[in-house]
Amino acid sequence: MKILKLLYLLFGLLLLLSCAKSGPQADAYGNFEAVETTVSSQANGIICWLNVLEGAKLKAGDTVGLIDTVDLHLKRNQLKAQHAAIRGKSTTIHAQSAIYTEQKHNLLIEKNRTENLLKANAATPRQLDEINGNLRVLDRQIEATNSQLSGLSDELKVIDAQIAQLDRSIQQCYLINPVEGTVLNCFAETGEVTGYGKPLYKIANLRFMDLRVYVDGNELSAIKTGDTARVYIDTPEGLSAMPGVITWISPSAEFTPKIIQTRDERVNLVYAVKLSVRNDGSLKIAMPAEVVFKK
Repeated sequence: MKILKLLYLLFGLLLLLSCAKSGPQADAYGNFEAVETTVSSQANGIICWLNVLEGAKLKAGDTVGLIDTVDLHLKRNQLKAQHAAIRGKSTTIHAQSAIYTEQKHNLLIEKNRTENLLKANAATPRQLDEINGNLRVLDRQIEATNSQLSGLSDELKVIDAQIAQLDRSIQQCYLINPVEGTVLNCFAETGEVTGYGKPLYKIANLRFMDLRVYVDGNELSAIKTGDTARVYIDTPEGLSAMPGVITWISPSAEFTPKIIQTRDERVNLVYAVKLSVRNDGSLKIAMPAEVVFKK
């Protein structure tokens, strides 16, 4: 009899401990997630240096690496030389155009003088015709010179656009971290050859984590965005509670994902809900959790 009583007593204690550890009845279950950004290369070449380590925290705008820019700088210098050569031609043509303009000005003065002499019968019509002919030739020369200047101006615009494109390509060789967060994975190392669009590392902001859970239609009417809830995660000491805020509720229903356990049957339609939870360092991506909504 004593042994039987001891067994009953032991069973009761185990039952109490089990109930104590089970915690409150959860309203929903899910996993933590974060917005993950994969940073990819925007240039081709050898990675000169890449200062990215898994677990490191980076700020938006940090320069974390450099891809070789030697070829781009050489092309840029070549275009600069072509630009200078064309500007030199343009200067020469401008000087020639100024000469033609001055000649035309002198001929116009001579034409005016000849016309006055012709009225006084001190000059011949042939002299005036020669001056007019020379003026027409100068007009054609000035027109041709201006056409050359216009062509050189277009060439300079093309080279300026090519230089701007190279400047942009050189700028893209500097690896700038786009968002603040923690480096999750590194896919490249210093000295490797990379290409446009090749992933270099993955980063996510882990200060606040999103917990995606699923609720059925019966619970949907009791919650709304902005409501607070209690989020529970597993720890060695048992369930640990932390506050969460509902930030999003799906407008459409879906079948319960296989990885999610709810109190109702799996075949039921449920609605996805996101809660924002401040991360004290204990939350990890894909970590399971459960939620108790405050009624």
